[in-house]
Amino acid sequence: MSLVVFVLLPGVHLLDLAGPAQVFSTAADFGQPYRIEYVAEHERVLSAQGLPLIARTRWPGMSEGDLAVVPGWRTRTLGGGPALGDAGTEWLRGHHAAGGTVASVCAGAEALGRAGLLDGRRCTTHHDHQDELAARHPRALVVRDVLFTVDERVVTSAGIASGIDLALHLLAVRHGPAFAAQVARDMVVYARRNGHEPQSSAMLRHRSHLDDAVHRVQDLIDARFTEPLPLAHLAAGAGVSARTLTRLFHRATGGLTPLRYQQTLRVERAEHLIDHGATVESAARQVGFEDARMLRRLRTRPPRATGDEPSPRRADPDG
Repeated sequence: MSLVVFVLLPGVHLLDLAGPAQVFSTAADFGQPYRIEYVAEHERVLSAQGLPLIARTRWPGMSEGDLAVVPGWRTRTLGGGPALGDAGTEWLRGHHAAGGTVASVCAGAEALGRAGLLDGRRCTTHHDHQDELAARHPRALVVRDVLFTVDERVVTSAGIASGIDLALHLLAVRHGPAFAAQVARDMVVYARRNGHEPQSSAMLRHRSHLDDAVHRVQDLIDARFTEPLPLAHLAAGAGVSARTLTRLFHRATGGLTPLRYQQTLRVERAEHLIDHGATVESAARQVGFEDARMLRRLRTRPPRATGDEPSPRRADPDG
């Protein structure tokens, strides 16, 4: 059982809270053992939209696999808004120190900053608060014009609907891109938002298009990215020729071939395994590489700019 705890401050934005909560609730509906709790310093919390919320006032015990999320709140300035008290701040700091993950949506980054969790780490918040966040926490590396950032189990998002993107990314990391795409489809968001964020999931980065044939192929690759997937097989699943699929995929994803997309998924999953203690050799085998040499080469290969992928005529015919 993985516990997801939302920390509610006065004036919490409903969508900051409800978006990520819906993602993990839907994940539980599909069989993943998530349990959601809501905690606050006072039992009754009035949301920014006027809806009163009821939360627990006892800070729960957390394990390494659990997640703490601080949704944002309505405020003109971070300094003039509500502040998480000492007990809650220490709880956040302790959970991260014990190996847990902490996340924020919008102004919630301020709570992470007060806990010292943004020091030396990439982070973001709503564009209205980015300058102030950087000024209030000068050791934080505030990244602008992105949907979310991930840095050493500290995950921050820009606000409002981007909390959904953040939660879907965490599902993709934990359970694979196919499961995250299943949750996204059920929520009718289809994971098409482009985060413009190098550390975000490939599922999120390359789903911001409207080509249904390419989405069908991506669904297949997401579900079976550890297996050999010949281009002819992928094309047959989309009902097009191999040449047409390569051309469509290249155009829809901003320069990728199906093979490069599959390799990206493999490398991202391998990085997660390595971060959690696996050797490079073990991670390579688990994600479908015959040995670690290809994984090492792909890990050191710089990302290509849009349009740098081989043209459809030169694409690998084996997919």
